[in-house]
Amino acid sequence: MPSRLIAVGDVHGCLPALTAVLEAVGPQPDDTLVFLGDYVDRGPDSRGVLETMLRLSQACRLVPLLGNHDELFMKVCAGANDLRANWLIFGGEATLASYGNSQPEHVPQEHLRFIRNCRMYYETDDYLFVHGSYHPELPMAQQSPRLMIWGKIRPEPPGPHRSGKTVIVGHTAQREGNVLDLGHLKCIDTCCYGDGYLTAFEPDTGRIWQADKQGRLRDQV
Repeated sequence: MPSRLIAVGDVHGCLPALTAVLEAVGPQPDDTLVFLGDYVDRGPDSRGVLETMLRLSQACRLVPLLGNHDELFMKVCAGANDLRANWLIFGGEATLASYGNSQPEHVPQEHLRFIRNCRMYYETDDYLFVHGSYHPELPMAQQSPRLMIWGKIRPEPPGPHRSGKTVIVGHTAQREGNVLDLGHLKCIDTCCYGDGYLTAFEPDTGRIWQADKQGRLRDQV
């Protein structure tokens, strides 16, 4: 089987969805899976998601990007107490509950190391992958980290990137559960933690795999 390039949207602690999508995709050692960030918060099992990501890194070519929730989680665990209250409201309470305690200092270092090693973006010959948004006229190496992590594509999506490459993003939840396809830009955060789905997307073929937060696969037409 030829190697595949597959992007996966925001997981947000929804382990049954992640498990179902990975089983459907069936990653092989030569496949590259680009995760667009937001592994933690909101859903009930952030710990299980990170443990799954660590195992997955041994099974395929894993490229994890950094999401805004991941950045907050990492900073609070590193002692940024001024951010803690906002993080807890933002979905952090569910994350701490998944670790069975209320102290972020007790989160396993292996999990924090995974987050620290996440990339800001990933670029191939044909595609750009980033969690949040981008400036159309700047090379990726010159993009603002805040824009890449926190930027939304609403209300006005960015135009085509100067490279001519298709950009694949997460972060801006598509609450109907459908991938947003603007041609030059595709958003695959399909609101798994809400009433949508976790999406895996193969840009070369357009194939989509989706599962809801209970782990039920969605039939694709």
